[in-house]
Order: sequence, then C-alpha cells, then structure tokens
Amino acid sequence: MADTGKLAGRRALVTGASSGLGAHFAAVLARHGAAVSAAARRVDRLEDLCDAISAEGGTAEPVALDVTSPDSVAAAFASGPFDIVINNAGVTHDGPALKTTEANWTWVIDTDLNGVFRVAQAAGRALVDAGRPGSIVNIASILGHRVAGNLSAYATAKAGVVQMSRSLALEWARHGIRVNALCPGYIETDLNRDFFASDAGKALIRRVPQRRLGQVSDLDGALLLLASDDGAFITGTEIVVDGGHLVSSL
Repeated sequence: MADTGKLAGRRALVTGASSGLGAHFAAVLARHGAAVSAAARRVDRLEDLCDAISAEGGTAEPVALDVTSPDSVAAAFASGPFDIVINNAGVTHDGPALKTTEANWTWVIDTDLNGVFRVAQAAGRALVDAGRPGSIVNIASILGHRVAGNLSAYATAKAGVVQMSRSLALEWARHGIRVNALCPGYIETDLNRDFFASDAGKALIRRVPQRRLGQVSDLDGALLLLASDDGAFITGTEIVVDGGHLVSSL
C-alpha cells in the first residue's frame, strides 16, 4: 500500500465501512497515511477489511457503530476526536410513496439523516473541545438535488444532508472545522452490479451523459480533496461526481 503521506498523522472515522463505498473510502484514506477507524454494525466484516488494509501496510481498526443509537455514537468518540470523519452509513427503501409505511420512512430518515447529524455533531463537539481543526465529509447523493421514482424517503434524507452540511459548515468554520457533502451518481458496486447488467439497468446507464457507470475509484479525487489540506478553503459546499447525470436534460 503506497503511502503518499497526504493524510499522515491524521485519525479518520468512516461510518458504514463494512461494505461498498464505505469499505473503499476506508482503504483509500489508509493508503494515504490516515489511521482509520472503520465503523459499522457488522463487526465481522470490518475485521476482514482492517486485516486487508493492514496486510497492505495501512493502519485500521474496527469500531462497532450503530448511527441510529446516540449511545453507540458517543462510544465511538470515547477515544477522542477524529481529524477526518466520512459520514457514509446509509440505507434505502425502494417503493411508491403511497405504499411507504411509517416504519419504512422512519428507518431511512433515522439512518440517512438523523444518523448523519448524530455523527457530525459528536465529531464537531470532540474537535471543538480539543481545540483542533478537522474535516467532516457527509456522503449525500445526486438524489439530494434531483429525484427518482420510488425513493421518496431516500431523496428527502439526502437533500437534508446537503443542507445540513451547509448549515454546520457555517456554524463551525470559526473552529477550523470544514463540513462538505460528496454527492455520487450511479456508482457500480457489488450490490447493484447485477441490476445494471439487466435491460432496465442498461437503460439507466444510457441516461448518464458519459454513458457509463462510475467506479468507486472515481470518487477518490473528491474524497481526498475534501478530507485533506488540499481543500483547506473548501467548506459548506458539495461536490457532485456523476458523469454529468445531474446536468442531463429532463
């Protein structure tokens, strides 16, 4: 694992790190020198991830974390502040709004919006108490700017994450804490690969101006910009990584 030193000496927390984007983000930060705490509910998968990062020369440890639990979030920060927090944990419910139950709605909002706030608030408090600067990157989505059918709770939560990031950035800028949102478009992962190989999935890909899915590595540049001192004067904004999807014609 080649360490560029860009993040050397930094402690980083990545939520939702047991799979998908979170696991990738944890590996990227470790590759660039951060000591990573990979956090999620599925600790067994975190252990495998941390073992793989360590085998490549990085530093990572698993942290049990349920972002819907205030006590669990508090416990994750008991070891002190993190210089970098990647607020990635999230779920989704796919179904028409008329058939979305109260439980469906609450599950998504409590994880994708309330959970992001819980973690960001705990991160901000720890940094302010320690008198240290830091960077919080909230993972939103292009659905925070635009909508798709049958994803009302998810789109609402992600729009909230975008506006929350701006609000926290305004409040915490004087403490040297930067807060930004990273908004991916369609990114290929193990969970969606089969769908995008189907006819319906291929039709969606044709709506992306670049005519392709994003790869997880396409997010690395934006992630590192926001997490590192390269983005020292960037706060209260969002970076969209979507192959032009957001600006495509309706």
